[in-house]
Amino acid sequence: MTANNTLPSGQTRIDTLEMSGITKRFPGVLANDSVDFDVKAGEVHALLGENGAGKSTLMKVLYGMYHPDEGQILLNGQPITLNSPTDAINLGIGMIHQHFMLVETLTVSENVALGLPSTRGPLTDLKRVSERILELADFYGLKIDPDAYVWQLSVGQQQRVEIIKALYRGAALLILDEPTAVLTPQEVDELFVIMRQMTEDGHGLIFISHKLHEVIEICQRVTVLRDGRMIGTRSIAATTKSDLASWMVGREVSMTRDLVPMKPGEPRLVFEEIACNSDRGTPALRGLNLEVHSGEILGLAGVSGNGQRELAEVATGLRPATRGRIILEGREITHLSPGVITDLMLSYIPEERMRDGMIRDFTVAENLILREFQKMPYSKNGFLRLKTIDSHSEGLVHAFRVKTPSIETPVKSLSGGNIQKVVLARELSRKPRAIIAAQPTRGLDIGATEYVHAQLLEQRAAGTAILLISEDLDEILAMSDRIAVIFEGQIMGIVKRGEATPEQLGLLMAGVKEESEIA
Repeated sequence: MTANNTLPSGQTRIDTLEMSGITKRFPGVLANDSVDFDVKAGEVHALLGENGAGKSTLMKVLYGMYHPDEGQILLNGQPITLNSPTDAINLGIGMIHQHFMLVETLTVSENVALGLPSTRGPLTDLKRVSERILELADFYGLKIDPDAYVWQLSVGQQQRVEIIKALYRGAALLILDEPTAVLTPQEVDELFVIMRQMTEDGHGLIFISHKLHEVIEICQRVTVLRDGRMIGTRSIAATTKSDLASWMVGREVSMTRDLVPMKPGEPRLVFEEIACNSDRGTPALRGLNLEVHSGEILGLAGVSGNGQRELAEVATGLRPATRGRIILEGREITHLSPGVITDLMLSYIPEERMRDGMIRDFTVAENLILREFQKMPYSKNGFLRLKTIDSHSEGLVHAFRVKTPSIETPVKSLSGGNIQKVVLARELSRKPRAIIAAQPTRGLDIGATEYVHAQLLEQRAAGTAILLISEDLDEILAMSDRIAVIFEGQIMGIVKRGEATPEQLGLLMAGVKEESEIA
């Protein structure tokens, strides 16, 4: 694609950006090993790799957050030095973070103006800012109201504000870090329209994603990193999803999930008219009804913030219900403590594994017995039985293929994928009757994701009832026997696996209810 020269006034022009021989070391770790990477005006260049491959480090070097130990960066053929993100922004390099950097209580204009000098000295000229936002929004097809408060906006609209913030500061090259992770399918389509418009108007885009079908759809080139080294760069036209997956992990990777047909058993985990409040005291669940059967995976799809986290916490005793009942194998557990619910064999794979699933400074072995450390065989007469604990932990580390120097290693030292394997080892080894798996593969690379999915399918085959909560629609479609869609704390509809389409689910996720039969 040949970029034109229609960038609006005030925006930097970047024809090429090259990173040559970039090496970055940390104590005991070679994060980037002589990596080459480049991006041109008018293209979307994907950067792929497993967790720990060095993608984030490389982009932090490009955004001025890290200084390389070796190598150089060339902008339009001229060497540049980036000592901070401010240097990068001043040279036309912007970054859209996966977790938005917006102040919810401020308007779009106020967020865009935040931290920038004003023509009115100590006073912010919001009228001028709004005019510029509307100019950029019109030029790039970004529909946004400058006077709207951020808390009033959808996730997709908030992402547009982040893009406008970068463009307002003159960015000609944008780093997009997992930009589709929290979007509905319709919002992804809208984002891709915007990205295509940006490349046509002369921008270069770096696209980081674990969703290989999106890479194939929107990018022109792809570079893969593995263990800090650049494996190579290819044209998208000359590759496939399977090729990319194998290239990333160095072996063949299954791109499909085989769900052996099973006849679901009895309803094992039941939610009846469940209501609860959010952390702010506002309604989060509003009379939600749901049944999870033994031997099935019920996928719960929805855009972030529609009650998924609260549902998981209510079910596990971490948040009080204000109304309704939760029944596990015929016994009401609505107001029981987390410890009692654990004893009833409900396992929980939490969304925030480092906050809710682990104690960072504890060792692998200590984290593996967190649920039952006070019971036999792990303790007797108030004393821990260390040999038993070590033997148990070594067995789980081997069985779940946890990569750790030893069971005495603090979990905070492990990669995201291996931390998740520790959580899985603890929760699944208990032979649970029901599992709530909240975002179990968020932030994991394709190899670790494949492993997590295999473990959940094993549990399904054993007759466990599994509620899979995920914002990744591909994961929901691949793993679920039935799919429920949540919107503003209520179930919008439930569809069977073979009947579900991304378009149908996307509408339900956006609150558009179809008149269709409930599965």
